[in-house]
Amino acid sequence: MTESDLPVAQLTPGRWGDPAHRVELPAAAVEALKHLGVQRPTAPTRAPGAAGALGATPLSFLTAVVGDEHVVTDLGSRWAHTRGYSTTDLLRFRAGDTSDMPEAVVYPASHEQVVELLAGCAEHDLAVVPYSGGTSVVGGLAPSRRFVTVDLRRLDQLVAVDEISRTATLQAGVRGPAAEALLAERGYTLGHFPQSYEGASIGGYAAARSSGQSSAGYGRFDQMVVGLTLATPRGTIELGRAPMSAAGPDLRQLVLGSEGAFGIITSVVVRIRPRPTERHFEGWRFESFDAGLTAVRRLAQDGPLPTVLRLSDEVETAVNLADPDVLGGGSGGVLAIIGFDGPYNQATAEVLTAAGGQNLGEGPGETWRTGRYRAPYLRDPLLDEGALVETLETAAFWSRIPALKAAVTEALVSALSATPPLVLCHISHVYETGASLYFTVICAQNDDPVEQWRTAKHAASQAIADAGGTISHHHGVGTDHRTAYHAEIGALAVEALQAVKHTFDPDGVLNPGILI
Repeated sequence: MTESDLPVAQLTPGRWGDPAHRVELPAAAVEALKHLGVQRPTAPTRAPGAAGALGATPLSFLTAVVGDEHVVTDLGSRWAHTRGYSTTDLLRFRAGDTSDMPEAVVYPASHEQVVELLAGCAEHDLAVVPYSGGTSVVGGLAPSRRFVTVDLRRLDQLVAVDEISRTATLQAGVRGPAAEALLAERGYTLGHFPQSYEGASIGGYAAARSSGQSSAGYGRFDQMVVGLTLATPRGTIELGRAPMSAAGPDLRQLVLGSEGAFGIITSVVVRIRPRPTERHFEGWRFESFDAGLTAVRRLAQDGPLPTVLRLSDEVETAVNLADPDVLGGGSGGVLAIIGFDGPYNQATAEVLTAAGGQNLGEGPGETWRTGRYRAPYLRDPLLDEGALVETLETAAFWSRIPALKAAVTEALVSALSATPPLVLCHISHVYETGASLYFTVICAQNDDPVEQWRTAKHAASQAIADAGGTISHHHGVGTDHRTAYHAEIGALAVEALQAVKHTFDPDGVLNPGILI
């Protein structure tokens, strides 16, 4: 099975992924949790209570734009569009917290309808949250005042394919697997496979500067985008007349990563590539994370890069989330995964061998490839057992990576000292000048796990800033990272972004409180 064969997951509130594919924790994992002091919680999951809905006047203008059947105010639909899929989001779902529930959900069918909706919302002082996959993990769907959600799922078309230029125009509501399936019919691939792939959308990829596991070969999503269309309360902005231009600043980059604060991206033009006819994945062992780090840096700087390049540290290698049935197995050291979309490149293997790597063959590589989307499904049964499990990520220049990794790990261990955690880390996105670090944290929940994680995340964020990392490599800013992001870029840069927002959104209805 390849990513193109995966179906779109119909996400349900409070649990990740396709309900038909829920997983059970292996016995070894349940036993390991006991050593962390994890105890199964006794409080049941609460259903959401009643919450205020939209008044008649704004409701009438919404229905006038999209039709009565495409504006919904029932509790179930609104609850399904409440917040995203961070661990704190899921814990608040389980507690029945309705504080970030939209007052209505609107389903436009065209760019023109989105523009008209935004103009009307500005007129009625009604905030708007754009939504398609809903997979934000940084508070990107929880604005600071009453709002309606604009769900883009009806904008789900592959509009055009330019086979000469190798570009495709995709509407924002196309989900990841659907985009791959549509392109595969023409013999192409986008090559963008983030861990949220089953649920995330094209518009979300663009709005949050997503990065997929095959970024070493295909690049980040913002590197794939060559054009886009943005709906704002004041009208339409179309960007991307040519692949590159010296005609002023590249405004595409201003919109990419703007998280709905400047407008709603309704379509993108993206670079595509021929679908590979062969794929190869294999595992490599290194004695230590530092040894593996040197090896992946050599590939990133001098090549030849594979399509997938990933390095787990000692703890993540032992835990092995892609195959938790073998928890604690292996012979020590760290695991690197390489993958090729296309022929196997022996020159890559020679670089890894020269750096001290041991080729473990296709077994570990195929285990990772077929199990990589399983890891997010493990979070729900871990929460069921009483574990607190969450992730965070950053990036830095190569010279800062070792100290950054140590600082973040130390901050998390210190902040969670009352419930000693396991802290896992891997590198999965590399560049000539640096790389990302992705941390997974597992510990016992205390009496207030939401505040428990917020305290730990604050400590980790401060450690990232002090060690010279960025607050986010690919999760985005949302509300969770807003303060740290402002500190990272400085007051003058924040003022410039606020000026852009005021120009595009003078009434401040676009995802207020998100990003800026």
